[in-house]
Amino acid sequence: MNGAQEPIQDIAHLGHVEILTPKAAESLHFFQDIFGMEVTERQGQSVYLRAWGDYERHTLKLTEAKQAGLAHVAWRTTSPQALERRAQALAASGLGRGWIEGDLGHGKAYQFVDPDGHLMELYYDAEKYIAPASMRSTLFNQQQKYIARGASVRRLDHVNLMCRDISPNRAFLQNVLGFKLRELLQPEVEGPEEGAWLSVTPLVHDIAYTRDASGSRGRLHHVAYWLDSREDILRAADILMENALFIEAGPAKHNVTQAFYLYLYEPGGNRIEVYSGGYLIFAPDWEPVIWRKAERGRGVYWGGTL
Repeated sequence: MNGAQEPIQDIAHLGHVEILTPKAAESLHFFQDIFGMEVTERQGQSVYLRAWGDYERHTLKLTEAKQAGLAHVAWRTTSPQALERRAQALAASGLGRGWIEGDLGHGKAYQFVDPDGHLMELYYDAEKYIAPASMRSTLFNQQQKYIARGASVRRLDHVNLMCRDISPNRAFLQNVLGFKLRELLQPEVEGPEEGAWLSVTPLVHDIAYTRDASGSRGRLHHVAYWLDSREDILRAADILMENALFIEAGPAKHNVTQAFYLYLYEPGGNRIEVYSGGYLIFAPDWEPVIWRKAERGRGVYWGGTL
C-alpha cells in the first residue's frame, strides 16, 4: 500500500492484450465474425484487432503459437515523463526487462514482469486511430461506426490473470505502478487471498488476479470485452450457441464488481468474457471491499459460494 505517500498517477489505462493461439484461422474467425471485431493490421504470425468503440488503434494482438495463453499486457502512461518515472521504478524493483522499440500502433515501451512472471509493458506514444472512409461514423466523438456484426463487442474492458500467490502481485501493482485495490476476496482472515480487483481508472477493475490452485505461474484467466447492456450479453449467448462455442459460465451476475457476465472459450483455448454493468469509483479515499466467507458466502456470482 502507498500509505500516506502521494498517490502514483502515472498509468492512464489498459492499452492492449496479446494472446496466443494454436488455431490461428479459427481464432481469427471467432474474433472477427462472431465477436464482431475489426482487423487493423497483419504482421508475421500476428493479427491486430479492435472493437468498434475502442480508441486505441487496436486492443487485441492475436499471435499464432503452439499453445494458447497470454503473451503480454500493455498499459499506456499519462505522459512521456510518467513512462520514464515508472521505468526507473520498475528497474529498481528488480522486475524490469528493459526498453523495446515498440510495436504497430505505439512507440517505445518498457517491458517488465509481475512477481508471478506475466509479461507486461508500458508505453506512451500511440497512433490515433482513423477509420477508413467506409467505416467512419457520423458521430464525431465515435471512432468507428457500429456495424452490428456478431456480438459486436464495444471495447476492451479488463484482463484477469492467474497467479500462485495474489498478495505480492497486487502489492507490486499498488506500490510500483499506483494501482488501487478495489475489492479483495479473502475467505478467512488469516488465510490466503483468493482474488484481487485493482484499477487506475474509475472502473471497478482494469486488472484482476485470481489464485491459481494448480500452483502454476504466469497463466491467463481471461480477457474481457464490454457490451452495453445485459440484453447484449443474452444476445451474445445465443450467437455463441448458434456457432457451437463453449459457454463455461453465465449469463449471470458477479456479486464482486456487480457486473453481468458470460465466460466462453474461443477456438484456440483462451477464456474470454463479455461484461456489462458494474459500478464506477470516483472517491480518492475508497476503502477496499473485503469478502469473507463467514460474513458473506455468495461473493462470486448469483447463488455461488466462495
